Amino acid sequence: MSTAHVHNPDLTAPTVVKTIGQRSLVVGVIFSVIAVVGASAQPTVFFRGYLLGFMAWMGVALGSMAVLMLRHMTGGGWGMVIRRIMGAAMRTLPFMALLFVPILFGLPRLYVWARPLESITDKHLREHLQEITKSYLTVNGFILRAIVYFAIWNALSFLLTKWSREQDRPGGRDNSARFKAVSGPGLILYGLTISFAAIDWVMSLDPSWISTIYGLLVLAGQVLSAICFAVVVERILVRYRPMSEMLKPDYVHDHGKLMLTFVMVWAYFEFSQWLIIWAGNLPEEITWYMRRLNGGWGYIGLFLVVFHFAVPFVLLLSRPFKRDVTRLVWLAIWLIVMRYLDIFWNIEPNFSNTLTVTWADVVVPIAMGGLWLAYFFRNLGSMPLLPAYDLDAKEILEPAHE
Repeated sequence: MSTAHVHNPDLTAPTVVKTIGQRSLVVGVIFSVIAVVGASAQPTVFFRGYLLGFMAWMGVALGSMAVLMLRHMTGGGWGMVIRRIMGAAMRTLPFMALLFVPILFGLPRLYVWARPLESITDKHLREHLQEITKSYLTVNGFILRAIVYFAIWNALSFLLTKWSREQDRPGGRDNSARFKAVSGPGLILYGLTISFAAIDWVMSLDPSWISTIYGLLVLAGQVLSAICFAVVVERILVRYRPMSEMLKPDYVHDHGKLMLTFVMVWAYFEFSQWLIIWAGNLPEEITWYMRRLNGGWGYIGLFLVVFHFAVPFVLLLSRPFKRDVTRLVWLAIWLIVMRYLDIFWNIEPNFSNTLTVTWADVVVPIAMGGLWLAYFFRNLGSMPLLPAYDLDAKEILEPAHE
């Protein structure tokens, strides 16, 4: 019998989780009221900011599910110590499905393909849309595919959560084989669904542009967002039990290495997309970059190159830096901001030729984030921070309770 069973440590989340959740809810409600008032005056601007906020917070939820499945496939204490953090973020997917509904009311304001063809003045674009709206980009198809995406994601979340809860009780079965059986195909499904979702929700903002690597770009960004978010939460919790006894420098080091990995993966995919399009020099492809390199948008792109990749890359090469959560957390927060800026750079130039920041680009993501965090911390407090009766929990619990 493991020491996890003998000592039966208190693994419940500290009360600070409830406090932060309540404060997040207050922020979310206040900014939601402001957003609703703004939406009544400027609905088009509102929906653009809404899509931006939705993609940012959806990235944390889906990325957390991907990291959780990755941990089930590979094992290791690095994932066990943040497993319930990832699970709590993953279980916000029903809420994200609910938040997706307003986008359906803003389709004509966001997507040119959802408007009547006779309202489009560009002859070449109108001819292109006549073909693509018959085969793929239709309102009914958009809604049906979204239902399929959310059904798959929530089904994966349900199974992973159900089997995880069973490991909070003594005498439960070893579910490691079940987790692997679901996580392997689940990672493949996640890769496929998020690729098509990225095409539907973001890439189709410019229906004349195509990139076969775009889905992987979104995927890498989501996983990076999730890892950084986990570092922020573990930094908050490390001041309290039980996280103060579970989180070791080796685990923090592993989280830092994962951050470094996906910073490089994101940069590799970004450079690959740019290089292929630059080498091809096709009018229907280069317009996407021409729009984002002129009118002030190029400064955002350069900022991302330096502060989303170069500076984090150099900092994360330091072993002592990656092992100190009190320092690593600041870079994690910064990278979360960079993820928002990257999504902003992908979405907003579709609506403005010059660099423009609207009230909705700030207010709506904060409103959505406040509500999302309130739900997340509620989820986090509803289960112990570690599944004590998982066989792998022994690795984390024994040194602190022997």
